[in-house]
Amino acid sequence: MTQDDAPLLIGREGAVATLRFNRPAALNALDVPMAEGFLAAVRDIAADRSVRAVLLSGSGKGFMAGGDLAVLQADPQGGAKALIGPLHEALVVLAGIDAPVVAQVHGVAAGAGLSLMLQADFVLAAEGTRFNLAYVNIGASCDVGASWALPRWVGLRRALEIAMLGDMLDAAAAERMGLVNQVLPAEGLPAAAMALAQRLANGPTVALGQLRRLMRASFDRALPEQLDAESAAFQVCAATDDFRTGVDAFFARSKPAFQGR
Repeated sequence: MTQDDAPLLIGREGAVATLRFNRPAALNALDVPMAEGFLAAVRDIAADRSVRAVLLSGSGKGFMAGGDLAVLQADPQGGAKALIGPLHEALVVLAGIDAPVVAQVHGVAAGAGLSLMLQADFVLAAEGTRFNLAYVNIGASCDVGASWALPRWVGLRRALEIAMLGDMLDAAAAERMGLVNQVLPAEGLPAAAMALAQRLANGPTVALGQLRRLMRASFDRALPEQLDAESAAFQVCAATDDFRTGVDAFFARSKPAFQGR
């Protein structure tokens, strides 16, 4: 297998790690090698402090059409376990890193593809992209963190509508509901997504990591507990070179040049 034939293409653009799902003939449907490759790539990213942003995308005509139903048809329970296990482990690792995650979405994001997209901190979508949680259409509940992420992005009532009806959403509806940050012309999407990832990579990485974890944990904490977490996170940031750089730049009325530490 050549690099171009791998189910996951891994690259770097400066401090941005790029992960591209690469089964275009199957609309990037997740099979076991892709799920395991994603886990391995995320582990490598977590161990590499030079990575300061992550960009997810898909090859061919779509971001991801979901899990590979052929795997599930051949062995419903065993196949589900083989797919879900590495994906869920990868999400835990991805949630713990400081580097923000951007998803560049086009064509279709369905099932596990939509679930995975929801784990990103920022989502830019091409005009014409279609979205469908889809699990209910095959008689399944969801996985890949959808039940955690979807209510956080769109609220519980809307999340139940999306999950339990299994209807297709267009890009305008996805933007209106808060599933995506911005809808762009398809030809401008890759450049816009990389520009956003580079902007984040040039930011104060430790502070961004603390922010993404504080926001995600806030739904599960009472206010006093969240205030304690904010105080602890601020202390972590105050000990970084980036904090000193930012404060000095404020008094010098200059633009800070963060180093990610």
